[in-house]
Amino acid sequence: MHERAAEALGLRGHYQLIEVAGADSAGLSMMLEGVRRLGFAGVNVTYPYKEAVVPLLDELAPGAAAMGAVNTVVVRDGRLIGHNTDTTGFARAVAPLLAPADNAVAVIGAGGVGKAIAFALASQKVSDIRIVDSEPARAEKLASLLNTNGTKVGARVASSVEDALEGATGLINGTPVGMLPNRDTPAPPALLRANLWVADAVYSPLITPLLAAAQAKGARIMTGRELAIYQAADAFELFTGLAPSTEIMGEAFDAVMAARSAAYQAA
Repeated sequence: MHERAAEALGLRGHYQLIEVAGADSAGLSMMLEGVRRLGFAGVNVTYPYKEAVVPLLDELAPGAAAMGAVNTVVVRDGRLIGHNTDTTGFARAVAPLLAPADNAVAVIGAGGVGKAIAFALASQKVSDIRIVDSEPARAEKLASLLNTNGTKVGARVASSVEDALEGATGLINGTPVGMLPNRDTPAPPALLRANLWVADAVYSPLITPLLAAAQAKGARIMTGRELAIYQAADAFELFTGLAPSTEIMGEAFDAVMAARSAAYQAA
């Protein structure tokens, strides 16, 4: 996506995967120091390091500081500055689903992506955010951050997905559950209904077991495609100072997903 967007703008761009498995703080710090010294414009940070990198950076943009999670690190004058374009990207992606009556949304997951989703909902004036997480303390922390951040949100911890969905108009999965090769769903299909919209941050596959179950109930759905594209577009603009074509980035995303799907089916 980044390389295609750069090409369309007449730039020479290189986006390099840096595979880091099981890194501790020292390992992440070493990698970030390499980013600082080797001339990168910046890097994206993915699961499970979005919170772990926060104390290793020189500065945080206000949004990233508020939630304590970073998915984009920009290098400016030798300083590493953390941003969160998952939040801005998801806000752009979810806006078409939201109606004035959408004041109660259930969010599954309070990790790095779940935090970004919850803050994105707050930025879209959703006033009732129900958070459920396998670690209640993590959900409590996110609810507290939302309620004390001047967002005018009534965030609360839900005891279960069923509790979170009581009277809700939307459901969002902010966990890796359902990402290939995992085929589980974070919400029992019996709880889904036609008058509920359902979104998933997972994009591999695009139609996760959760979204397939929601479709079967007649619910509106949103795949992880839009979040993936919009967060990348916002990161690209931070890296380069130029606004990319989301249409071109979308074409690049679709080409990669089609190739992945073909490879998975062949296997």
